[in-house]
Amino acid sequence: MDEVMADAVAENLKRYNLEFGETLSVADMDGKAIWEVIQPSRHEAIERFLMSEDFFAVLDVMPDAPRVMRALQAKYEVFIASAAMEVPTSFAAKYEWLGRHFPFISPANIVFCGDKSILQADFLIDDNPRQLRRFQGQGVLFHSHHNVACEEFPRVRNWVDVEKMFLK
Repeated sequence: MDEVMADAVAENLKRYNLEFGETLSVADMDGKAIWEVIQPSRHEAIERFLMSEDFFAVLDVMPDAPRVMRALQAKYEVFIASAAMEVPTSFAAKYEWLGRHFPFISPANIVFCGDKSILQADFLIDDNPRQLRRFQGQGVLFHSHHNVACEEFPRVRNWVDVEKMFLK
C-alpha cells in the first residue's frame, strides 16, 4: 500500500521540512531511505510522524492507481496487502483510507500483515525488495527512491507501467 498506492514519502518530507525548517526532497534521498539522510537525532521525529493517528489518513493517492486498480480488478482477483504490523497504530487509518480511495476493493480483500511471504498469490507489487525476496510468486518492484539500485525484480515506475504489464 505505502509507496505503491499511497504516497507516504511526500507526507513524511512535508512534516519533516515543516518541523525542522529544511527543504529535504526525494532527490536528496536517491538510493537511500529517509533514515540514512537525516541526522540520527531526528529519527525520533520520523517515528513520531509515522505513529501519529492522522499520518496514514492524509496520504495522497499515487497517480493513476484507482483507475488501474479498477481495471485490474475486472480481470484478476486483487488483494491489497500492507505490512501494517510495522506501524500498528496505522490499521484504522489505512482501512479508512482504502475505503475512501478504493471503495471498489472489498474489505475481504485487504490483508494487514508483517511478512508478505504468507501471501499465496501469483504476483506481488511492492516497493520493498525485502518483501519480494520472501514472496513465493513473481515479485514486481514498484519504483521508489530507496530501491533504485535493486535489479532483482521486474520494475514498474508507476501505475501506467503496471497497466502495461498486466492489461495490455
